[in-house]
Order: sequence, then C-alpha cells, then structure tokens
Amino acid sequence: MQPLPLSYYQNDDVVFLAKDLLGKKLCTNINGQFTSGIITETEAYCGRNDKACHANNGKRTKRTEIMFQEGGKAYVYLCYGIHNLFNVTSNVNGLADAILVRAIQPVDGIEIMLERRNKSKLDKTLSSGPGTLSQALGIDRNFYGLDLTGHDIWIENSTTKIAHSEIVESTRIGVDYAGEDALRPWRFYIKNSIWVSKL
Repeated sequence: MQPLPLSYYQNDDVVFLAKDLLGKKLCTNINGQFTSGIITETEAYCGRNDKACHANNGKRTKRTEIMFQEGGKAYVYLCYGIHNLFNVTSNVNGLADAILVRAIQPVDGIEIMLERRNKSKLDKTLSSGPGTLSQALGIDRNFYGLDLTGHDIWIENSTTKIAHSEIVESTRIGVDYAGEDALRPWRFYIKNSIWVSKL
C-alpha cells in the first residue's frame, strides 16, 4: 500500500489532475475485502466560475463543505437518489475543486466486485460508470470526507504512465444546466479502453 501523498491533491490545476489520475489505481479495503481498479475516465470541476461544480463561487452547503477543505478527501454524493458518485477533492483549503471518477478497469478482488454488483461474469458494465464503479468498490456515503491516504480508500501510482496522446478530451456528461460551462472539454478518458462510461 503506497497511497499518493496529500500534497499530490493540493495541486491548483484541477484539469491537470483529472488527466494525471488516468492510469492510477483506486483501491478500497472494506472489512478486509480489498478491491481495486485502474482509473480510465474522469471529469474536472473547478470551484470558481464553473456552473457545473456543486461548490461554484463559494457555494457552501452541508454536502459541499468537504470540498472547501484541503485536497485529498473523498467527496461522495447521491445522484438521482440511487447512485453514489465518488469524487477526489483537490486544491488548498478554501478552494473547492474536485475530480469525478467515472470509470475503472477492475484489477483486484473481481469476484467481490461481481458479488456487489449482482453479476455473474466480467464485462465492461461492471465498473464503466460513476455509479457502478462505486458499487463495485463498495464506496457509499460513509466514505464522505475520508482521507485518501488512509486504510479504507486510497489511490496508488501505476507502473504504466498514460501518454498525452492516449487521452481523449470531451465535454462532461449530464451538466447541460451549466450553460456555456457545459461546453468545457473537461472529461478525459483513455483512448481505446472498453472501460469507459459512454462513447
């Protein structure tokens, strides 16, 4: 277990981090059940002048409060009353940036993931979406606010560095309400990976 240090998440460039997280390994350890997957898709959200961000321009609520702390925390929220979505907070105290992890390629604990997802075989639907990856890894709102250098959830470096040429940029999904900010090309995924939410 070699989690990325907190200093990694306190970078002030959320777009850089959203790209740089591609290829890294997201891990959970729940009651001794270890599961992990390679991050294949992310979206960047900036807390300033980005209407798609929950904490845009200082919007502090009970839900977004964790985003205003120093980066390196888990921000988990419920979407459509069904799906727990996992985000990595970033930047320094008071500046609320976050990266939504949208998909992973399963690596460790695949049998555990299949059981959590009530599936019998491994295919891209296991964890190619922000809600399904959280279910596969056992991430729920109990993870809200957890330190990403702890023993429950963390991110590790991978032996494989994703080249810039292997990263596809597109607009974010499901943020049409954000007007012109919905057009920002702040969704990133690994080219040719089947483990991507929507192509």
